[in-house]
Amino acid sequence: MKLLLVGATGLVGRHVLELALKDPRITSVVAPIRRTLPVHSKLISPIVDFDDLPESQIWWQADAVICTLGTTIKTAGSKDAFKRVDHDYPLMVARLAYQHQTPTYVLNSAMGANAQSKVFYNQVKDELEQDLQRIGFHSLTFVQPGLIGGTRDEFRLGERALALGLTLFQPILPKRWRISPAENIAKALLDSAIESKRGCHCIGSEKLANEA
Repeated sequence: MKLLLVGATGLVGRHVLELALKDPRITSVVAPIRRTLPVHSKLISPIVDFDDLPESQIWWQADAVICTLGTTIKTAGSKDAFKRVDHDYPLMVARLAYQHQTPTYVLNSAMGANAQSKVFYNQVKDELEQDLQRIGFHSLTFVQPGLIGGTRDEFRLGERALALGLTLFQPILPKRWRISPAENIAKALLDSAIESKRGCHCIGSEKLANEA
């Protein structure tokens, strides 16, 4: 199976890449990226500009796409820049992959995805989910984690504080509200890509949390 992985250097993407390279069911991984990745016999990592993606490359044709692209408004610098990374790039990738007959798309979305939310982040996530459903993939899956657990390259004070609180109260919290470890999210993404179930599916945060 050939996998196209977008967002391979992020917290969740790194875990997906590690799992995919070890999985005998995955014969090759294409990870379009802004910076180089370590060499691996199963990995192709073309350097790309996401504002000017190469539309005719043959590597857009794959058995499945996993998209883990994402940032924060603070890191992006503005709402418009955030939306470009969290909505426009994943949607452009989806359209190019579909044009090259890739049948399956799996997105790392968010638990709070809701167009009616007062939180801009959640509005954007839901807008992307709706736009992806209009494309026509054979198999489309949204993995919707809560707060993602793991060590990021960048320090996010708000996430760190929330993680400490959720960890403290985990034994009494419903599974939906517990931390979603990055490795659990990665496994759900990869399993969904491999299974490629017909239709549109959602995997909620309650299925991603560890037991208390």
